[in-house]
Amino acid sequence: MTNRIKKLYDKYREILIYLIVGVITTIISWGAAYLGKLVLNTDISWQNTLNNTFSWLVGVLAAYPMNRRWVFKSTNDKIIKEFLGFAASRVSTLIMDVVIMWLTVNVIHMNYWIAKIFISSVIVTIANYVFSKLLIFKKH
Repeated sequence: MTNRIKKLYDKYREILIYLIVGVITTIISWGAAYLGKLVLNTDISWQNTLNNTFSWLVGVLAAYPMNRRWVFKSTNDKIIKEFLGFAASRVSTLIMDVVIMWLTVNVIHMNYWIAKIFISSVIVTIANYVFSKLLIFKKH
């Protein structure tokens, strides 16, 4: 039985660790969003965008080292170039996040946290994994 579990773990290790790192990163990002909401009124469109951008920046700064080391086990010695590629790929999902949050919160008038947790975060997490796997930490 343990050999079977080990085989399953080995097969899905990257995705499993990615999800764990994603949860940690998401908690950090949501913590930043929570702090931002203490000083910003997210019912006002530009302040919602500013809060989202702040939360994204904190999330990217936390996500890169964890993804590099634990998920994709990168050995790329061009760390700055790799980080810039990582950050650039996250810009596209930032735009996606901002648009989703604007549509759901400011246009549809959905609850901020419902939109953030159940819609935006799910879509952005999947997109981030695909970009990281195929573009940033691809094996040579």
